[in-house]
Amino acid sequence: MKPKEGSPAIHPVTLEVIRNALPAIPNEMSHDLQRTSYNMMIYEVRDYCTALLGPDGALIAQDVGGVSHFVADLGVIIKDGVARYGADGFSPGDVLMHNHQGVAGQHLNNVVIYTPIFFEEELVAFSVVRAHWVDIGGLSTGFSGAGAIDPWSEGLQIDQLKIYEKGAPDEKVMRLIHDNIRYPDAGMGDLRSQLAACRLAERRYQELLGRYGKDVVQNAIRALYAETEARCRTAVEAIPDGVYEAESLFDGRSPEPYTIKAKVTVSGGDMEIDLSGCSQQRPKEPINSRTYAAAYIAYKALTTPLEPVNEGAFAALKVVIPEGNMMMAQFPAFMANWSAALPTVVDTILRALADALPDRIPAAHSGSLGAAMFYGGEPYEGYAGGVAQSIEAGGWGGRPNADGEDVSMSVCQGDVRNAPIETMELKSPILIVERALRQDSGGEGRFRGGLGVSTWAKGFAPGNWYVGGGALGRVSSPPWGLWGGRDGAIARIEVKGPADAEFRPSGGAPRYSGQAGAEVHYRTAGGGGWGDPLERDPQAVRRDVEEGYVSRQRAHEVYGVVLSDGDEIDAAATERRRAELKGRR
Repeated sequence: MKPKEGSPAIHPVTLEVIRNALPAIPNEMSHDLQRTSYNMMIYEVRDYCTALLGPDGALIAQDVGGVSHFVADLGVIIKDGVARYGADGFSPGDVLMHNHQGVAGQHLNNVVIYTPIFFEEELVAFSVVRAHWVDIGGLSTGFSGAGAIDPWSEGLQIDQLKIYEKGAPDEKVMRLIHDNIRYPDAGMGDLRSQLAACRLAERRYQELLGRYGKDVVQNAIRALYAETEARCRTAVEAIPDGVYEAESLFDGRSPEPYTIKAKVTVSGGDMEIDLSGCSQQRPKEPINSRTYAAAYIAYKALTTPLEPVNEGAFAALKVVIPEGNMMMAQFPAFMANWSAALPTVVDTILRALADALPDRIPAAHSGSLGAAMFYGGEPYEGYAGGVAQSIEAGGWGGRPNADGEDVSMSVCQGDVRNAPIETMELKSPILIVERALRQDSGGEGRFRGGLGVSTWAKGFAPGNWYVGGGALGRVSSPPWGLWGGRDGAIARIEVKGPADAEFRPSGGAPRYSGQAGAEVHYRTAGGGGWGDPLERDPQAVRRDVEEGYVSRQRAHEVYGVVLSDGDEIDAAATERRRAELKGRR
C-alpha cells in the first residue's frame, strides 16, 4: 500500500510518534479490560485480544500479547457488519455484539464487542474486543460446548446484534442474554468491561486524529502497512525458492484422526500457504473452524515475529483454503473446539520448511492450546459456589541451538497464561494438590524438548470438571522430533472419585461430574527433541537428572549417559554405552 497521491507529507518524527501511538491504543484497552473484567479467563489467563480496525476491516493495530489466533478473525466480523448495516448504518454510541460461527468461525464463548469510531461525523475506524466468556448458554460453560451435538446446543448464536443504538442500550436484548447464561453477573460484567475498553479506544483515536489531522494519520497508517509488507517480503526472500510440503495427524472425537497437509510455495518475496489437503469438515465433530489463523501465525513467526502486527504483515501472503475444508468449514458445522487443531497446523507449516531452513525450524511443540482446566463447584463452607479456570501449558520443541521451553503456552496463544493456584483456591472450593514439571515428557535430542506439566486438583464440593476436547491435546499423535530427535510425550487426563482406589483415564468424555472429593489429574504433552540424543552434552544430561527433568533410566537408555551413585558422569562407561546404542541402529 502506498500513501495516497496529494496527501500531506509526513515528517519522520511524526511518523514515529504515530507508529508507536497506534499500538498503544489497544495496549491501553488491554490493561483496562484486564483490570475491570469479572471472569478468570480474562483477568488471569488473558484469553482475549483488543484491536483497532479501519472501516474496511483492515487491522490498524492489535495489543501486544493478544491471543495470536484471533489476528485473522477480526476483520471478517467488521466486513460482515458493514455488509449487514451499510457503511452509513452506524452511529456514534452504537455497540455491536457478535459470536456467530457462520462468520466468526470459533467457539461461542469468544464474544466480540465492537463500536464505531467517528471523527468530524465520519466513520474512521472500529474498536474491537474479543474475550472468552465463562458461559454463553447451552453447554458452553467453561471451554466451548463440551458435549454439545451442534451449534445451537453449544450456546447462544449472536449475529451482529446492536445492543446499544446511539448510546441507548436495548434492554430487551440485554435481558435475553442475561437470562440465558449461568453466570450473568460475570457475563454482563465482562460485557461492560469490553465496552469500556472500546470507549477508551474511541477517545484515544479521536485525540490522535485531532492532534495531527485525519489525513496525516491515515497516510501514516498506509505508510506503516507498506513498510511492514516490505520487511516481510525481505524475510521471505531469504528462503530458497521452491515448493515445500509436510503432513501430520490430529486426534478428533472419532477413531479416525484428521489429516493436516501443508504446501508452502516460496517465490521471491511471495509466499503461498496451501491447506487444501487437510481433511474435510465433519458436521458432528467440534474440530471444524473457519479461519486463516494458522497460516497467519506461521507466516508472522517466519517473517517479523517481534514487530507489532498490522494489515501489512500479511499483504505478501496468499492463503489457500477451499470451502468445506476443516479449516474453512461452512455453517452449521460444529465448531466448539475450533482452535484445537491450529497449533498442529502451525507446526506442520513450519515442518514443511525444515529442509529449507534447517538452522531455524524447531521440533513440534505440545500441539495443544493447553489442558483446559475447569471446575464449577456447588456451595461449600463459605463458598457460594464458584468457578476455577486455567489453561495448563505444555512443552515446546527443541531448537537448532537450544532446548525447548518448558511449560509454555501454545504458539497460538499470545501472552495467555495459567491461573495462579491462590486465585483458583480463593474463588472456588478446590485444592491444587500438585502443579509440577512432568518428568521425561520432553522428547530426547541433542536439544531436549520442553517439559509438559502435571497438575492434580481436588474439588471439595460436588461439581462439573472439563476433561475433554481442547483439554486432551495430542493423545495419540505425539509432538514429533526433528533430525533424529525423539517425539515428546502425549497428553492424558485421569479422574478419581472419592471412593476410587486409584486414578483412571477420563476416556475422552467432555465432562466429569464429580462428587465431593473427586480429583482430576492433567498431564500435558512435551515438545519433540531436535537432533540425535547421543550427541547431547553429557553434562547437560547430568543437570537434567539433577533437576528432575529426566530420569536416570532415560538418561541411560536413550542418552547413553552413565551416572555414578553420586550423579557424576562415568566418562568411559558413557563412551561404551553410546557406542553400543549406535551399533544397535
